[in-house]
Amino acid sequence: MTDNSISRRSFLALAGAAPLTFAMPKPKHVPIGLELYSVRDELAKDLMRTVRAVAKMGYEVVEFYAPYYQWTTDYAKEVRKLLDDLGIRCRSTHNGAEAFKPEGIQKAIDLNQILGAKYIVMASPPRVTGLDGYKSVADQLARAEDKLKPLGLHAGFHNHKPDFVPVEGKRPIEVIADYTPKEMMLQLDTGNCLEAGADPVAWIKANPGRIRSLHVKDYSAGEGKGYGVLLGEGDAPWNKIFKAAESTGGVEYYLIEQEGSRFSSLETAERCLAAYKKLRT
Repeated sequence: MTDNSISRRSFLALAGAAPLTFAMPKPKHVPIGLELYSVRDELAKDLMRTVRAVAKMGYEVVEFYAPYYQWTTDYAKEVRKLLDDLGIRCRSTHNGAEAFKPEGIQKAIDLNQILGAKYIVMASPPRVTGLDGYKSVADQLARAEDKLKPLGLHAGFHNHKPDFVPVEGKRPIEVIADYTPKEMMLQLDTGNCLEAGADPVAWIKANPGRIRSLHVKDYSAGEGKGYGVLLGEGDAPWNKIFKAAESTGGVEYYLIEQEGSRFSSLETAERCLAAYKKLRT
């Protein structure tokens, strides 16, 4: 056997393997959005201009927060037209307690249907005490889910730090999960989870198919840092979070959220999107 024959066989083997390399499936694309609370100062000045700026950055999804509930249906139609013109979507809204009351839920339905949203998310629970209080919140969410599901909508619950802090030997977020239908979304705020000292990856794995959106928010336990860090500067194990969300959680879209930073709100949103894209490469 000559050196030339070895080289030829090696070349043919490599050539034969090359198509297999190019045939590898690409990772699933999960749309990336912005929770518009991140740019609330700009949104209060000029909503339409701010949404245009967010779309120009490359965001694919936006989530409107509680003040949207005061809109008229006519204004909601104007916002929907803007979203359609920009080629972006609103997949969920954040809502106060009034949107889940019997006398208030129809307005939430009307506005969300106009916007094209799928999830009406409870931004935070009403003031309650003890696990029985959280059971009453879960009952309220379950009733909302029963009303929303036939319309192609779903209820959702967004966690804050106290929801992961044990009360009477159990975490309130577990009560919400245990006493609500599986169709209801558990929207995971990673930063709030981390601040409570909880493990976001473990929570995702414990609730397969229910973590359909995440607030991608970093947090640092370092002195004076907290939520002021940009995405990727804090303690969140992002690779593990994304892997769990996409393999187990049933994630449909991500939402970057920032409560403030050393930069302006729009620059912060732009920097966080760049950091997200870097993390996903």
